[in-house]
Amino acid sequence: MYQSMVEIDDVNTFMAHHVFAVWDFMSLLKSLQLQLTCVRVPWTPEGPTVCRRLVNEIVLVEESDEMEDGYSSHFELYMQGMRQAGTSTVPVETFIDRLRAGESVPEALTTEGVPKAAADFVATTWGILDMAPAHCQAAAFAFGREDLIPEMFERVIRIDDHGGKLAHFKDYLARHIEVDADEHTPMAMQMLIDLCGDDKVKWDECANTVNTAMNARIQLWDSIHGAILAGRVTTSAGH
Repeated sequence: MYQSMVEIDDVNTFMAHHVFAVWDFMSLLKSLQLQLTCVRVPWTPEGPTVCRRLVNEIVLVEESDEMEDGYSSHFELYMQGMRQAGTSTVPVETFIDRLRAGESVPEALTTEGVPKAAADFVATTWGILDMAPAHCQAAAFAFGREDLIPEMFERVIRIDDHGGKLAHFKDYLARHIEVDADEHTPMAMQMLIDLCGDDKVKWDECANTVNTAMNARIQLWDSIHGAILAGRVTTSAGH
């Protein structure tokens, strides 16, 4: 898939799918924050102290990172990259609006224009959030997201800038490479160690969850690759 991303249309196809993975990454992170810290009033000390610190540090950057012109979540930065590159944000914005209106995630995923592969990926993540305990969610977060992202984005960031149309997108990629490789991946791994300790049953459960998450990622990548190739065929036929 990485090698197939050459033209701007290829990147647009990627972003139209991947933005939903960026969104559900935040949902996975916030689920961990809900379980490992206290986010209600009245406040009481909750969760392992190491996990509290780690998850709150990750949330700080992912939800309100410091940019040149202020603060932004990485999801919103990604959306800026989509608009700059010419990728339609209507499906994902409508999806978010439906969530704000109180619809469930499965209902909102039926929004017109949401790629089926992206909806399937989110559905897998949502199954983990609904059914898996905190240590399994932490495993999906650590191995399926944080540990995976730096190498993945290093490959994508090498694509041509297309006259500056990918500037914001590359800013997003570069920022994630920086914070994930140097800070968030070690934090996520330490959080997982703190949650599982020497409990073999928990580690086995984590392994099963990670396999589920990685298989979903492979299926998403395969689908994006297929959509990129299909788009080229359509473009050639149109000419």
